[in-house]
Amino acid sequence: MATLRNLAKAIDWTIILAISILMVIGILFIYSSGVTSAGDIVSAEYTKQIVWSITGLALLLAAILVDTKRIFDYMPLIYGFFIAILVYTRVFGKVVNGARSWIGLFGDYGIQPSEFMKIATALFLAYYLEKSSHESSSFKRFIASFSIVALPMGLILIQPDFGTALVFVPLYLAMAYIGGINRRYLLSFILTGGIAIILTVMPLWQQLIVAKPSILLRILYEKPYIYYALFILAFTVVLSLLGYRFFKRKYYYWTAYASMISTLGLGFSIVGQHFLKEYQVKRLIVFLDPSIDPLGSGWNILQSITAIGSGGVSGKGFLQGTQSHYRYLPQQSTDFIFSIISEELGFLGGIIVFALFFYILLRLTLSIRNVRSVSSASFVAGIFSIILFHFTINAGMAMGVMPITGIPLLFLSYGGSSLWAICIGVGLSLGIGARRYDS
Repeated sequence: MATLRNLAKAIDWTIILAISILMVIGILFIYSSGVTSAGDIVSAEYTKQIVWSITGLALLLAAILVDTKRIFDYMPLIYGFFIAILVYTRVFGKVVNGARSWIGLFGDYGIQPSEFMKIATALFLAYYLEKSSHESSSFKRFIASFSIVALPMGLILIQPDFGTALVFVPLYLAMAYIGGINRRYLLSFILTGGIAIILTVMPLWQQLIVAKPSILLRILYEKPYIYYALFILAFTVVLSLLGYRFFKRKYYYWTAYASMISTLGLGFSIVGQHFLKEYQVKRLIVFLDPSIDPLGSGWNILQSITAIGSGGVSGKGFLQGTQSHYRYLPQQSTDFIFSIISEELGFLGGIIVFALFFYILLRLTLSIRNVRSVSSASFVAGIFSIILFHFTINAGMAMGVMPITGIPLLFLSYGGSSLWAICIGVGLSLGIGARRYDS
């Protein structure tokens, strides 16, 4: 009992308070999103969200009681279990919005395993980073740690759920950075990913946005030229490595380094162009010019910007929004919940949401600095990255400065799986912070 009392005193209750406020705001505006201009309630999503919020807080409090050190050796099993669930989902799952990413439970209820996979991956990666902290080969450690993230990310991509898969990138970078992975390898990872994304969207970008497509750039995405370019880059890597091996000159090393990144980036872009649907790629570039898809993703952005802009400083008032109540704003209880808040509460409402997220992230940052072990610090960093990425992308998406990826605004958007998963993650992080002198 004394131990439990000491734990209760050490918990950062202000984070729980901030999350609770966000949940209440979320419920209010999910309710608002279900009201028409005539005042009719056409959606009962808010009632489900109330249940999910209460149970989410219960899961958060329960997770605080879990001492991660005691389940340390079970983390590979937890990871393996959720990998198996992802495989099951891909084969037997329920298709929602074009992605086979749900397991139906009963009626309209279901669960999205990929949301819980984020937490399971963070746990296992934290476990590996701790176990391998004295590994002599930094490259082996990089490859092994990246593989832990790449496996679930790949399984989620083929559902296909690009937005959820994308969250694993900042998750890995934050945890690997705290976990001591060589910075040079992390830079390579960032550059490779950047090149892959640019080359994946380049065909549609040139087709829909650029007035005069460059013949030179077409080499990087048109067949068979893209394969010629890939072969030349790979050949350059081999020659540069041989040159460095025999002559030990930095010129060969950096040539091999740059060529390797370019080769991998180009290779991944070929895979991306093959697996990603055109509408998914279009979502990544439509924010640059919404007019290229005026009835699809472009419409979403234009209506969202209109809603935010019409809110002004203090907003139109609760339940007084026009974009949402006249049903102009699509997916308003999920992807564009921030737009409704900004329309009805204005700039001040947006600032309140920003401030609450900033406070949560600030407190998690302090927790990362205070804990002692690599596994504890890296896990909290992973949860930090998930919250930051979701907030940045979703709010940016609503304001028209980020691509549309279908990433919800945590604690606010309608949905149970994402809410439960992040509550478990935050609860484990708070437990780590409360036991920081033992972690």
